[in-house]
Amino acid sequence: MRVLVLEDDPELGLVVAAQLRDAGFAVDLARTLAEADLKLSVNGYDCVVADRSVPDGDSLTLLAAQRRAGSVLPFLLLTALDAVSDRVAGFEHGADDYLVKPFAFVELVLRVRALCRREQPARPPVLRAGDLEVDLPRRRVSRAGVLLSLSAKEFAVLEVLMLRAGEVVTRSELIESCWDEASEPMSNVVDVLIGQLRRRLGPPDVIRTVRGVGYFLNAGAGAGAGGEA
Repeated sequence: MRVLVLEDDPELGLVVAAQLRDAGFAVDLARTLAEADLKLSVNGYDCVVADRSVPDGDSLTLLAAQRRAGSVLPFLLLTALDAVSDRVAGFEHGADDYLVKPFAFVELVLRVRALCRREQPARPPVLRAGDLEVDLPRRRVSRAGVLLSLSAKEFAVLEVLMLRAGEVVTRSELIESCWDEASEPMSNVVDVLIGQLRRRLGPPDVIRTVRGVGYFLNAGAGAGAGGEA
């Protein structure tokens, strides 16, 4: 899942981005309304976390413009403005959630995750493919009943593959969903991550490679699936 963070405070912006990345999100940063508007026009996001007050105005104007254009992209507003009238104004402009500074990062992560999932098709809380099981709410992965330790990025890639089990997911789609602008799309970042994930999951290999295209997860995982297609 990919998130855009609009925050003009460089230090806070980096901390928010780091916390969200640690939780498995791909995060892009913007410091002005103009920069955020440009990023929204060229990238696909699952959620926007926006500070109300930035150098070139109030993020409510960006939110209102998105809503007028028909966008239902979830917006979470961060602000030091804690009056009831301020919160009401945010919701009247189409905000989905509101978090007053100072805030707990664990709460921010949970709220962002909830907003990201709100617009996605209904899905079971636990995904299964053969003997592989992914518990989305608890962020746990097990195979043949054995709990596995995955990094946040490995979990994010596995989640995409599990949600589309049996379908080919291109490298570009994985980058769009699981990496941000700080990544290098032309590098072998996806291939390296898939290799790490395969080692974590162990044999038999459940991730199939479609050369020159991408990968897919064998819906019959654990039933003797091969590696390369």
